[in-house]
Amino acid sequence: MFRVPSKLSTLAAGSCLSKRGLVDLAKLSSLVDIKPEVRDALTKAPQSVVALESTIITHGMPYPQNLETALEVEQIVRQKGAIPATIGVVNGRVKVGVTSDELKVLARVDKESTLKTSRRDLAYVVSRKLNGGTTVAGTLVVASMVGIRIFATGGVGGVHRGGEHSLDISADLIELGRSPVAVVSSGVKSILDIPRTLEYLETQGVCVASYQCPDMEFPAFYFPTSGCKANCNLNNPVEAAELLSANNSLGLQSGFLIGVPLPEEHAIDRKLIEDATEQALSDAGQNAVGGKEMTPFVLAAISLHTKGRSLESNIALVKNNASVAAEIAVELARLENGGGAAKSGSQRAPVS
Repeated sequence: MFRVPSKLSTLAAGSCLSKRGLVDLAKLSSLVDIKPEVRDALTKAPQSVVALESTIITHGMPYPQNLETALEVEQIVRQKGAIPATIGVVNGRVKVGVTSDELKVLARVDKESTLKTSRRDLAYVVSRKLNGGTTVAGTLVVASMVGIRIFATGGVGGVHRGGEHSLDISADLIELGRSPVAVVSSGVKSILDIPRTLEYLETQGVCVASYQCPDMEFPAFYFPTSGCKANCNLNNPVEAAELLSANNSLGLQSGFLIGVPLPEEHAIDRKLIEDATEQALSDAGQNAVGGKEMTPFVLAAISLHTKGRSLESNIALVKNNASVAAEIAVELARLENGGGAAKSGSQRAPVS
């Protein structure tokens, strides 16, 4: 049964107040399933929950790497003392914390019959009882809805190259501006126009921070640096937690983008990626690929061009970002609860 996080004030039976106004809990619970361990954490220490997206499972990686990565990322979050909540849609039910069986469903379903699910798609996917992999924007919507404040992913969407003419701008950016959630990623996907993306985030009121980069260098997904600067730098999880807590206390409803550079040992030659990107974009144009199909198409083409090296880097950065997000979540719970995060389940040996 759906339960509202303690941060929301109950006004009357079957209703609560969130930033979206009066919410009918009965209607919401008829559409949303919260995994028991996530529900328990949201009740006791909501700061300790880390949201994870599912588009990376459904459209971002091939099988079985997608399933293996999803399971390993969840375990990394647990090992750090936080609670993972992979968000997705299974048979029309919004899942906040998918089960292992549901992960397998999302990992193995036909990509043609599983929709990339952003804000605009949620109602359709739910009403048609379809499967959906939630994008960064879609995951932000659900995370904010239930009170999750930290979200780990690989890289966010942004302004596409040539976006000043096509106006192809990811909904991720707008959602970041209206969801009080911190997104921990390796910056913006390098196939996009990073300078224009950062300008757009500024317009949306999103605080962009680098992580453990004293020169405030903003990462570029496959590369530790992009040549662009963040608004500020966070030296450790404690500073990040203090920033998120201050945002919450001030009642600001905008989010954060925390850019964590890919560890140098997993970085790829910049020219190799740029050449692969240019070829992939050219192929996309010739094949009339556009819209939400563009990013999966280009990433798959880059992986083919680099003989799988880009996929290996993608997996490495997702794991690293999940680790950082979990560390921040634990510190945020400690800061705001005066003691600690909700305890996670059993732990396995560290994932390489």
